[in-house]
Parts: sequence; structure tokens; C-alpha cells
Amino acid sequence: MPDVAFVLGGGGLLGASEVGMLRALVEADVEPTLVVGTSVGAINGAAFAAQPTADMVERLEVFWSKLSRDNVFGGSALRRVSTLARTGTHAHAGAQLRDLLANVVGEDRRIEQLPVRFQCVAAHIERAAECWFDRGPLVDAVMASSAVPGLLPPVEIDGQHYLDGGLVHSIPVGRAVRLGARTVFVLHVGRIERPLQPPTKPWEVAAVAFEIARRHRFAADIAEVPEDVTVHVLPTGDPDPPQYANLAALRYRDTSRVAERIELAHQAAASYLARL
Repeated sequence: MPDVAFVLGGGGLLGASEVGMLRALVEADVEPTLVVGTSVGAINGAAFAAQPTADMVERLEVFWSKLSRDNVFGGSALRRVSTLARTGTHAHAGAQLRDLLANVVGEDRRIEQLPVRFQCVAAHIERAAECWFDRGPLVDAVMASSAVPGLLPPVEIDGQHYLDGGLVHSIPVGRAVRLGARTVFVLHVGRIERPLQPPTKPWEVAAVAFEIARRHRFAADIAEVPEDVTVHVLPTGDPDPPQYANLAALRYRDTSRVAERIELAHQAAASYLARL
């Protein structure tokens, strides 16, 4: 049964913070027996579960720098609008992200073959339910978990279709506990560190509503944690974390703060772990 779990939440480019937290955990010699991830947390988590070492953290930092240099979500506004008009569902094809991911974890890697037990979640469209991947092709599962609606296409696996896992479970602490974890380290993107405020603009209404739903589930998971389970929510170190998730808040094409987020989270998480 798993004992120590790393739970990695979703949050787009803000997920760079999780890489800094992973570096701090490695430096503190914290070794997981289970890694659970959703959305961008599935990307970071899959890589670490495939190779739970400082070398992999360095490769993840390179991965994130490539998101900046290679402009995975790049292209002109006209091209993005053209892609959206042609597909009717998404602005980016996702091929570059898949290639980057496959280069990190291995194109043919399977979940059940990883040295650390790994699971990720995606939203199953046909069943309108969460789907946990605990076996099968790793890249396919992670792409399904990371298929942000409107940005990336739904991912088809065995005739079924999936969207971003954050729609159903953005910080899956409860899953780790159900799988037997007794010490849980939560790696997140920072939004839970900032209280919500009522919306003041039309485009904030849906974002605040979604954030209530995602935080409610996380809060419910935390409230239901058994007394014999310890949960550590690692800090991001961000002095001004975003309040909620929307395209404006995530600025999903703005990679200018990737290195800064990694370093801030590393310093904050390292200080937290040193006090344990």
C-alpha cells in the first residue's frame, strides 16, 4: 500500500511552480510511493513518476523552458482563430505538446511500468464522469488529462473521448488517501492561497463559479482526511497568486514568469520542508 503520495493539481502555465516544489522535495530526500496528478499536474507527475530523481527535475525545467522557447501555444491570432474555425472545438492541435511530453517520458512508456505508482484523471465526455488512468500508454493518458477545453482537442482513447481532468478533480487529495497514502504532499499552482472575491466583470462570473466548484471539492477532501493521514500543502512563494482560473488569469501564452515561478516555489517549499 502506498505510504507517501505527491498530489499535483492543475493550473496551466502556473504549473511551473510544481517543478520548484519537486526540486525541494528531492533535496529533502522525500520519496513518494504514489504520484497522482491532474491536467498540468499530470504532466509534471508523470515525468517524476517515470524517473523520481534530481535529473528528472532538471529535465522538467528544460521542458518548461521549451514551452517558452518553442511556443507550444504559439501562432498568430489569425492562425488560432483559423484553427478554431476549422475544428470548431480548439485553437491548438496539441502535437507540439505531445512531442515534448514523449521526449521527456518516452513515447512507448506504459503507466504500469513506471518505477513509482502513478495515476492521472481526465473528464470522460460520454459518461460525464471522472476517469482514472492507472494502466495503458502514459502519453495518451496524460494528454487526455491535459486537454484544456477550447485550447486543445478532446483526446480519443479506445473510442472514448476525454477532456482536462481539472473539470472533475483539480487537486485530487481524496484519491491519494483512498489509495492508501498516509502522508500527502500537495503540489499546486497557488490559487488556493488567495481568498475569492465576488465577480465585478461579466467575464469573471463563470471563472468565479468554476473556482468555487474546484475549491469546494478540495476543501471537502481535506475535511474528510482521516486522523492518521498527514497532509502538507506546499507553498508557491508567489506574493500575488491568481484568484481564479480563466484565460486572462492564466495568460496561457505568457511564459515570461516560468523560471521565476519555479524558483519562488523552490525556495518557499524548501523553507517549509526544513521546518518539518
